[in-house]
Amino acid sequence: MAPLIQRSVSRKKDKEKQAEERSVSDATALSPRMIYEVIRREGEEELARSKRSLIWSGIAAGIMISLSVLAEAIFRTYLPDTPYRFLIENLGYSMGFLAVIMGRMQLFTENTITTVLPIMRARTWTSFVSMMRLWVIVLAANVVGAFAAAALFICTPAISPDVIPAILDLSQHATGMGAYEGFWRAIPAGVIVALIVWMLPQADETAFFLILVFTWLIAAGDFAHIVAGSVEMAVMVLDGQLGFSGAVFGFFLPVLSGNIIGGTIIFTLLAWGQVRDEVEGHD
Repeated sequence: MAPLIQRSVSRKKDKEKQAEERSVSDATALSPRMIYEVIRREGEEELARSKRSLIWSGIAAGIMISLSVLAEAIFRTYLPDTPYRFLIENLGYSMGFLAVIMGRMQLFTENTITTVLPIMRARTWTSFVSMMRLWVIVLAANVVGAFAAAALFICTPAISPDVIPAILDLSQHATGMGAYEGFWRAIPAGVIVALIVWMLPQADETAFFLILVFTWLIAAGDFAHIVAGSVEMAVMVLDGQLGFSGAVFGFFLPVLSGNIIGGTIIFTLLAWGQVRDEVEGHD
């Protein structure tokens, strides 16, 4: 009987030890290498998606990101005119990002880190071409969705007439800062979106608040985001206040360049730098 009792006690201790190990593992934050691996695999999945899937997901993201402009305009319209209204109304800017990111839609600025990390490891011409293909498709689809949402705002009675002046005011501010300033204000926005993507793998139930706070920071800091800004650009174009040249060269290309530099050249390369030795050593 004694050996049986000892084996039973030993098994019980083993189970308790395994349970403790699982608890410690669950409580331990992901290492940078593990975060990299999660994002890299997501990036590979995105690169393997069909063109049709990317297009429809990108259009959906372009439409849904318009909720940022709409919600911020609603807050601006109906909140009392107080010194702190600016901080509260910018919470509306987070609405579109929450819908797009938590809805797993294709947003161009997310791809400045998600699809770049795989090619940092592969470093082949084929992987680079695949990344550029995805970037072009998603960005174009985002812009199409942005114009569709702007057309709903400007060309139909879908939006209350009380809110339209605030939409126009926000859009004029976003597109009227000039190419030079727009470029520099887009760099922090690119970094922030890439940071959100980097933190999401270990966010779990706090993902909502993570997206809410950091996208609020984009609006509160008066930074420029190419997709949300494309909705505002489209509003100005459809309302006749912004021409083709001003839209493309005065807003779109400078902000796009700034977002890419912030999200890819700054944040992604820094993220890769801190995990490169571990990743290549692990291989």
